[in-house]
Amino acid sequence: MKLLVTGGAGFIGSHFVRRMLGADDIEQVTVLDALTYAGSRGNLGQAFLSPKLDFVVGDICDAALVDDLMARHTAAVHFAAESHVDRSFTTAGTFVTTNVIGTQTLADAAMRHGIAKFVHVSTDEVYGPLLEGAATEDYPLRPTVPYAASKAASDLIALSYWQTYGAPVCVTRSSNNFGPCQHPEKIIPLFVTGLLRGEQVTLHDQGQHMRNWLHVEDNCAGIELVLRSGVPGEVYNIGGGTDLSSKDLTGELLRICGAGWGRVTYIPDRLSNDLRYAMDWGKLAALGYKPVRDFQAGLEETADWYRRNADRWAPLSRSPLPAMPSPRTAPTPAKGRQHA
Repeated sequence: MKLLVTGGAGFIGSHFVRRMLGADDIEQVTVLDALTYAGSRGNLGQAFLSPKLDFVVGDICDAALVDDLMARHTAAVHFAAESHVDRSFTTAGTFVTTNVIGTQTLADAAMRHGIAKFVHVSTDEVYGPLLEGAATEDYPLRPTVPYAASKAASDLIALSYWQTYGAPVCVTRSSNNFGPCQHPEKIIPLFVTGLLRGEQVTLHDQGQHMRNWLHVEDNCAGIELVLRSGVPGEVYNIGGGTDLSSKDLTGELLRICGAGWGRVTYIPDRLSNDLRYAMDWGKLAALGYKPVRDFQAGLEETADWYRRNADRWAPLSRSPLPAMPSPRTAPTPAKGRQHA
């Protein structure tokens, strides 16, 4: 298999690339990444020693580049996306361009060149908040923020290429990922790096927001399973075994970092902060998926990675987010070849 991976220098994508380079039946892995603030060659590390790896710096909206690359591969996994909720509040147009137009550009090329499998990687945030129960793959899409809306639109674009042209598209939707190399704008690395620097961390409202946590390696295992065994035209939820409120997660991070609750500052809730996400991933379990990484051990290993790799995250953590709009009251019932 010759595999094209978009966003392969990002958090989840880089873990997936390293995983696939170790597979005997993989002849080549080409990473296409624009190297925005969220992507880094450093995330791939020793992967560059593999003769199987090719690295291309480029934009998924560049139709000519995408067409050229897709023509030389037999399968594609699409991670590249703008993915930070808070940034989507002020730069929604960038999210629509990358997530929607970029996905359409890739799906069009995959259809045109007869790719054997095109896996589009998405998020549980497209389902919107569920106060009870869990979303199956046919649950209505009810995104509440620009980021999630752009991902929902990209899911529909990708699946339309199966419905219209018969392109072998699968979609994965995962819950909140964690693990080494994640950009420090996301809650776990944000809190860990802040605590390591002796700073306060901020918790929205009372920390009541519920999320399902999935180790990045388990997500990558699920995505590989969909790549190899997923049925074209189908959506597969990928979840982990741990549901925690933001407050309970904060408690775990304080314990691991040896800090107390005096290091936590409560702040007003952010815009449209969904109270609870929940998915049923029984469909993928029927194909053999099961998360195997212990949450506590994984969280401690993740914190230890940030302790040992301050040179990787310290410069990134100083990049401020754009100014946020004022919150409103939410209604009651997110050794290769390199080419520049």
